Parts: sequence; structure tokens; C-alpha cells
Amino acid sequence: MPALKKTKATLRIHGDDLIPDEVSRLLGAQAENAQTRGEILIGKVTGHRRVARTGVWSVQAQDRSPGDLDAQIDDIFARLSDDPAAWAQLQSRFAMNLFCGLFMGGRNEGEVISAAKLRLLGERGIELQLDIYTPDPDEVKNYVE
Repeated sequence: MPALKKTKATLRIHGDDLIPDEVSRLLGAQAENAQTRGEILIGKVTGHRRVARTGVWSVQAQDRSPGDLDAQIDDIFARLSDDPAAWAQLQSRFAMNLFCGLFMGGRNEGEVISAAKLRLLGERGIELQLDIYTPDPDEVKNYVE
């Protein structure tokens, strides 16, 4: 089975009482995207103002083409503490997920996530969330519906 055309991976931690600096201290890394509940956010494209409904702390791996989620998981967690107590504290207070975008370039592509990476996520209480994006049928030869 051919590899996916591209993969994206972002670790997201969120909760109403999340304070990004506290999460950064526990994990030993700064967020690439962070907000606190009630914070005024300004859209980068639209300039519209909105109020953050919840706190967020996230880091992401570089996009991979062809896809390689195992390497992206390594990239993310190499930057973060592996202290079980820190992860247990986060797990008890916040929702955590590894959000992955899987971008297909053809009609039959796949990705393997190793048992070691699944165990790493499970030990930390991190859900795996997969969004799968199919290619435009007009861009794929012999596309079968």
C-alpha cells in the first residue's frame, strides 16, 4: 500500500481553566499556539475579534510528504518532558489529543502507527484523532467511486 501524500500532526491540550504558561512549565516547552479562556482573539485573515471559549496549548510537527506519523510523533514528544507525574496532572485536568490530518493523493493509501507510538499516547492519556482528506476525483487517474 502506498504511503499517504502528506500528514500533519498537532498535540492539543484544552480546558476551561488551562493556563498556557502552567502547561509549558510542566512539559518544558513553549506552545506554538496558546490562549486562555476569555482572551480576546483577532483573526489573522479577517481581523475579526472573538472571545476564546476555552484555554488551549498546542505544538505541531512539520508536515511530512510523503506521510510519516511515527516520525511526527517523535518530533513532538522529543521536545516535551516524559515525566509521568506531569502527564498525569495534565490528564486529570484537561482534554488532550493528537490531531492528525491524513491527506490522500490517490484512491488507496495508508499509514502505519507503531505500537510504541500508540503506547506513548496511551500512557499519557492522549486520544488519537484522525481527519482523512480524500483527493479531488478529477486529480486522480482511474478514480473509483
